[in-house]
Amino acid sequence: MSVLDNLKQLYWEIPPGVKIVAVSKTMPVELILDAYKAGHRIFGENKSQEIVTKQAVLPKDILWHFIGHLQTNKVKYIAPFIEMIESVDSMKLLQEINKEAEKNVRLIKCLLQFHIATEETKFGLDLEEAELLLMSREYAEMKNISVHGVMGMASFTENVALIRQEFRDLKAAHSHLKNMFFKDQPEFREISMGMTGDYRIAVEEGSTSVRIGAGIFGKRQI
Repeated sequence: MSVLDNLKQLYWEIPPGVKIVAVSKTMPVELILDAYKAGHRIFGENKSQEIVTKQAVLPKDILWHFIGHLQTNKVKYIAPFIEMIESVDSMKLLQEINKEAEKNVRLIKCLLQFHIATEETKFGLDLEEAELLLMSREYAEMKNISVHGVMGMASFTENVALIRQEFRDLKAAHSHLKNMFFKDQPEFREISMGMTGDYRIAVEEGSTSVRIGAGIFGKRQI
């Protein structure tokens, strides 16, 4: 199926209130343009150099999401244009995003990444770490970032019950933080969970944003 056909299927299947982030990592500009011409505008990348290169040559109304592990020394390259950084996993990184956003006179949307999977290789905060971050004086003084919710990646497994529980854990973490820190902030609504292999489960469990690569573009080019 073509990119257009894949997007049509996803738009039909996924509820209107759930955003689709088209994960375009390793994909050529031509395929991204196919999705753009079909009307899609939200794209996700996980490497700073790749997203900078693509942003330079693609239409400027694309909303770029950074979805991979981000090193602090790479923030400056994406801060001028990034719409959202979904993978904030430390106070140090959030401080760097705030600093670079201020330099660019911008407000950058962020999601707190939680470690919900069984694999130790995945990055992310636990609930206690997230609470400490949000209670800190350093966070209170940040004026150029806006935390819009949480993100997590489920275990790479065929165990549907485990995946479902991990998504429920992330939704519970979002609800807890909402009640503690963001009660009067409607923008704190995002629960970014679900990828090509498990987005249906994620949507059932309350995802507001799914990250789909192969389901749109086919297998990775590299």
